[in-house]
This record gives sequence, structure tokens and C-alpha cells, in this order.
Amino acid sequence: MSGNTTGEMFKVTTFGSSHGTALGAVIDGCPAGLELNEEDIQAELDKRRPGTSKITTPRGEKDQIQILSGVFQGRTDGTPIAAVVYNRDADSSAYEALKNTPRPGHGDYTWKARYGSYDYRGGGRGSGRVTIGHVIGGAVAKKLLKTIGIEVVAHVTQIGKIKAKKVNINQIASKIQENPVRCADHVAASSMEELILDLKSQGNSVGGIVETLVLNAPAGLGDPVFDKLDADIAKALMAIGAVKGVEIGAGFESAELTGYEMNDEYYVSEEGIRTTTNQAGGILGGMSNGMPIVARMAVKPTPSISRPQKTVDIEKMEDTEIEIKGRHDPCICPRVTPVAEAAVAMVVVDHLIRAGFMGPTKV
Repeated sequence: MSGNTTGEMFKVTTFGSSHGTALGAVIDGCPAGLELNEEDIQAELDKRRPGTSKITTPRGEKDQIQILSGVFQGRTDGTPIAAVVYNRDADSSAYEALKNTPRPGHGDYTWKARYGSYDYRGGGRGSGRVTIGHVIGGAVAKKLLKTIGIEVVAHVTQIGKIKAKKVNINQIASKIQENPVRCADHVAASSMEELILDLKSQGNSVGGIVETLVLNAPAGLGDPVFDKLDADIAKALMAIGAVKGVEIGAGFESAELTGYEMNDEYYVSEEGIRTTTNQAGGILGGMSNGMPIVARMAVKPTPSISRPQKTVDIEKMEDTEIEIKGRHDPCICPRVTPVAEAAVAMVVVDHLIRAGFMGPTKV
């Protein structure tokens, strides 16, 4: 199987499965000299850890990180950083009855069609739990970004049809820590939580929109034509399970605008050349323009719901019906925010090194 590595200069390879022994990541290309410890990575993992509120799965994992290599005396040494999280609370019993009946909305059928051999326990390698590897790589990337004043933050802007109001961009990072939905609009967050819990009680689930922002990125990141910054960000976000759409800046709304409405006019500020609006989402011609980078992703409802659903028995080749048991998130959005941050942070660091804004060998 290929496709488990992202990046050209800053490379992250993830491994592991939902009910296997462990999950983790190997990060190759991290400059030496970065202050890094397990607490740095743990803080990011805790944001996506299950069982932290009523709107997440009750699976009781602590997701305790262990760094195996690449760090010496509290700093990266330029060699591959390997880190692992062991599964402690996996319960595979609910999945044995589903091994020949692919769950609607999951990758069960496509994985089996592609590879033949498929770990059906909790979705195996296709589970959302594999994003632990993303977050490990993203934690290191975010530490690197912090050394040059770049911040990446993701927040929930919509759950179902409930939309959050816009909040000052500089207040989002603090406000999302004050509610389990990770929405900066606290009034909307309350309604979102009620909706999630209501659907959970009905054995159902709901999706939403997560927006990721990159603040203080320099102009000039990105390598056109095929390695545009927005293209790499879109790929990184689309590679997250349950994401079905990505837009940059005005995104699909661009189709409704005139050229005058879409174009961001320039002006000279104390920070340099900036634009009066940010319809482009901080990226023009495939390269960053110095404005905040804005990317949104549409996250589908959790496919594991407890209602009866029609499927097929691929061994008997006949129609059948299943009811999914086990422990699942009624809404993926809150716990996917740190994954979105990680995915985008890894892309930005990779492009910083490729463009010469960050040294490839030492901080």
C-alpha cells in the first residue's frame, strides 16, 4: 500500500490502525535544534482525544504519546522523529458480525475491492483514528511555525444548518477552547451542541464545516503549476477521512461574484503590501500573498449510526440489513479541527523549507 507519506522536504509517514497494537508517525526532514518534548505533541493529541465530552465517542483512550527517536536532550537532532500511541481500549467484538457486510457510508467495500485483505475492526487503516499520525506530524510542524510567528487554527463554523457568526480572527484561537464544539460563536455553539445530542439520541449523526486559518505566513509560498499552495492544502484536507469538499477564500461563492467583487485591491501597510479584502483566501497564482490563508472543508455526517441500514452480504452475494453497534462520534467536526490544523501546518512547513524561508538542516 502506498500513499501514507506527505511532503517533499518535510515528510510525514503515518502508520497503524483503529484496533491494532499502535498508531504513530515518522517525521523526516525536521530541522535540528527545535525544542520538542512529548508534552508538545500531547497537547495537540488531547484536542482530538475521544471521551472528552458528551458529543464525542466514549471510547476511553488516553492517547499517550511516546517519542522513540529524533529528539536528544530536549531538541530535535535532524534524524527521523518516530512517535507512537498505543491502543488501550479497543473493542472489536461489535465488528465481527460486520466483516462480510460493508457499512453504508464507510470505505469497507472499496478497501476490500482494492486490497482483498481488509482489517474490518473499527475500519482498520481507514478509521478516523489513524489521524493520530496526522496530529503527531502537525504538532512538530506547528512548533516549527511558532519559531517564525506563524499560527494555524481551525474552528467549526457550521453544524447541520446552524451557522456561526463571524468572530474577530485574532480571538478565534481562545474562544474555541471554551466549548466542546470548538466554535468561536458561543451562541451558535450552544445550538450546535443541542442538535448533535438530539441526533445522537435518535441513533443518527450530523456533519458540518470546519475552517482553517494560517496567520502571518509570508508572501511567496507555493510552487506553480502543479504544486500550488492551495492545491497542496486542498489535497491535505481532502485526504482526511469524512471530508467531501474543500474551498479556499470565497471558494464556490466566487461563481456568483463579478470580477470587481472578487478582486482584492492592494494597499501599503506597516507590515508591507496587503489587500483591502481577502476573497482569494491568502493565495494568488498558487502562492501565498501575505494575507491570512483561509481554507474550509465540508465534513460529512459520521457514517456509523445505530439505525437499521440496507447493505449486502458479499460472501453470500445477497441483500441484507445491518445495525451498527459500538462507540462512535455523533459529529466528527469538533475532533477533526486539530487534524485540519495538522494537515495544513505540515503543508506550510514543507513549502517554507522548499522556498528557502526555513533552513532544511537546523532551526
